[in-house]
Amino acid sequence: MGKMAWQPEENGLRQILQLLKESQSPDTATQRNVQQKLEELNKYPDFNNYLIFVLTKLTSEDDPTRSLSGLILKNNVRAHFEKFPPEVTNFIKQECLNSIGDPSPLIRATIGILVTTIVAKGELRNWTELLPSLCSSLDSDDYNVCEGAFGALQKICEDTAEDLDNDSTRPLNILIPKFLQFFKHNSPKIRSHAIACVNQFIISRTQALMVHIDAFIENLFFLATDEDTEVRKNVCRALVMLVEVRMDRLIPHINSIIEYMMLRTQDDDDSVALEACEFWLSLAEQPICKDVLASHIERLVPVLVKGMKYSEIDIILLKGDVEEDEMVPDKESDIKPRFHKSRTHSQKHQDGEEDGELSDDGFDDDDSLSDWNLRKCSAAALDVLANVFREEILPILLPILKETLFHNDWDIKESGILVLGAIAEGCMNGMIPHLPELIPYLISRLSDKKALVRSITCWTLSRYAHWVVGQPHELYLKPLMTELLKRVLDSNKRVQEAACSAFATLEEEACTELVPYLGFILETLVYAFNKYQHKNLLILYDAIGTLADSVGHHLNKPDYVNMLMPPLIQKWNVLKDEDKDLFPLLECLSSVATALQSGFLPYCEPVYRRCVSLVEQTLNQNFMSMSHPDRYEPPDKDFMIVALDLLSGLAEGLEQHIEALVANSNILKLLFQCMQDPMPEVRQSSFALLGDLTKACFQHVKPCIGDFMPILGSNLNPEFISVCNNATWAIGEISIKMIATEMQPYVTLVLAPLIDIINRPNTPKTLLENTAITIGRLGLVCPQEVAPSLQQFIRQWCTSLRNIRDNEEKDSAFRGVCHMINVNPGGVVQDFIFFCDAVASWSQPKADLKDMFYKILHGFKNQVGEENWTKFSDQFPQPLRERLAVHYAV
Repeated sequence: MGKMAWQPEENGLRQILQLLKESQSPDTATQRNVQQKLEELNKYPDFNNYLIFVLTKLTSEDDPTRSLSGLILKNNVRAHFEKFPPEVTNFIKQECLNSIGDPSPLIRATIGILVTTIVAKGELRNWTELLPSLCSSLDSDDYNVCEGAFGALQKICEDTAEDLDNDSTRPLNILIPKFLQFFKHNSPKIRSHAIACVNQFIISRTQALMVHIDAFIENLFFLATDEDTEVRKNVCRALVMLVEVRMDRLIPHINSIIEYMMLRTQDDDDSVALEACEFWLSLAEQPICKDVLASHIERLVPVLVKGMKYSEIDIILLKGDVEEDEMVPDKESDIKPRFHKSRTHSQKHQDGEEDGELSDDGFDDDDSLSDWNLRKCSAAALDVLANVFREEILPILLPILKETLFHNDWDIKESGILVLGAIAEGCMNGMIPHLPELIPYLISRLSDKKALVRSITCWTLSRYAHWVVGQPHELYLKPLMTELLKRVLDSNKRVQEAACSAFATLEEEACTELVPYLGFILETLVYAFNKYQHKNLLILYDAIGTLADSVGHHLNKPDYVNMLMPPLIQKWNVLKDEDKDLFPLLECLSSVATALQSGFLPYCEPVYRRCVSLVEQTLNQNFMSMSHPDRYEPPDKDFMIVALDLLSGLAEGLEQHIEALVANSNILKLLFQCMQDPMPEVRQSSFALLGDLTKACFQHVKPCIGDFMPILGSNLNPEFISVCNNATWAIGEISIKMIATEMQPYVTLVLAPLIDIINRPNTPKTLLENTAITIGRLGLVCPQEVAPSLQQFIRQWCTSLRNIRDNEEKDSAFRGVCHMINVNPGGVVQDFIFFCDAVASWSQPKADLKDMFYKILHGFKNQVGEENWTKFSDQFPQPLRERLAVHYAV
């Protein structure tokens, strides 16, 4: 007879059961006590045997207690599995497989969680019998065994799909055909597991599934009429992913799929409807979308509009009947973490658009709901489809809008206003004739008696802000601004939030058009300071920062400064250094400092000192946690990033006035450390500050150049776009402050990577422009060193700078290229047409620069002779030929 299997001791078992009972107590002190005892017990090697024993064998206890024992074991596996003795590991694995078919669904599910946790520890290799055992359990006549095994397999597929695919024994070649057999099983739970398992392998285009793709799709169609909610949800999920991955296999059946998905989008079960509604988002990304949907769109649009109405449960969750809640403090749990958009140096373009501004489509208008729901998904789908079909869907929509917008039921009217906002981008041209009547109607709805109508109206109006700003102010902009500012002071918090966000969008669109109304705007925003609860205060900072960005130096009037600065500084003084509310406040102050310029001087010293101190504290805390990870937590580096960005804002706004502050601080020593931080966002902000300090007070930067340049050179890696962009820009700013002999040693360090970047395909526009400017500036200071490489970059250089507006940076870069052409005229010959085009992109170059252009153009013409020049210039597009003739007489 073999050796006895492990058996628990009575006393040990009693202790553990006692512990499990106590851990179900709501009392915190008891909980802490339990945690301590668990730590103690983990020192005994067979403690985990007791836990698995309670889970799988101790049927005298209730299910929740047994399940809890399994969950504690799962946490131990996650934390200490490497330290388990082999006999314990084997005992646990054996027990899991033996009990996979426990009669209790809760125990089966717990065992499944335990199994997938062990697998996630890389134990697929060391647990060779696991998959064969689960696989054969699928064929068991005992439903519990089949369901338990499938439950475990589904969790493993969800958690470690990649490992399964890479495993040398190719388990998926067996598992996937096996799963497909169960699509027609008589139990809905089993059918649902089977689809869910296969679904894990769609997006990764796993080969083992791709060979069975037709059988998979055929089985999905077979399940189309399934009664079970989970099954329908999984079928929808599969089809949504297949659109992305194997549209080719869906095309033959696409009409019936679209019909099916329209039905499911109206499913009685909201969770099924939501999965189905994702299909339209997926389909809209496919080039074939318009062709396949054209014959259905007329029926689809009303379905989506219906889904955009608040459900009854939404209204309850949103406290839709509570109209006034401005006095109710926010729960901390309602405040979402926000993302800091770090500084990036970019160019203004001829058409006035700045690069990389993505508008927020705003379908997250009701935060307290489960974040994504049928309403938002339907609105997002209508938005993307409006972008696909453009004006063509208006004939379907206009009758629906007429009916909904003026409906007596507020919730239907509200959904109509949401529809109007959702189609704003895609159908703008077709909407323009209707806007003179719609905008005043929407403005009137800003004073609707229902808060939820007022809040959605704010958002929808913001989607038409661009049009409003382009009309005579008296007609729409003034009434819109007046009413929107009233909503900023609404007595409902959701309306305040929507109004603040909408106003920020209006500010971005209107820019300096708002200058005449600044006093009125500031009065409102400053009043809101004393009115707002925590969450909306954070959005208010953003609206003030955006206002400063939009009107710039027009904000620098004593009256405005005296209104705006005291409340901001008062908040600044109240907040502690470790309070995350500093982030939005620092961002806001950064915009304000840049706009106010010298007007910020009275406030700059305390702000500067605190920022330097935040950077220093973060670096120190980082050093401590690196040296003693057991004793010190790593810091939140966002404090340092936001502080560096505000210092950049000060340097940009105060220019030479910041010199004294820099002189009396150790900021450059700190910057040297920040520039070498492993976190890209820290480096990105460091290089932005370095560039701004170089412009403001180079005398303090200059002694560090020997240390800084190699770091800048090693960050010219376009994988980190923003880091690379800011490093490139800083190199350019430094070079124009140096003389040739000072700069020469560094040219070789940076030139080759810059030329690589300018020649890479798919480099973002902003990075291309900054790279071109920096190459030009290096050539301005060290033409002898850079000119020999002219041919390697001149064509890309010219095309990337032709679209930016005349400014100082463009000026210095073009001077540099002119110097280089004089040193190496042969380098530009092959691409001279590009140079001509770039020269013509200037509207008003300074006289001496214009003279340089003149000499180069005429020099080239004289060298090739009249006849060749005529042949050459005949290739020019007409406008280019004319511009050069008018401005440069060639």
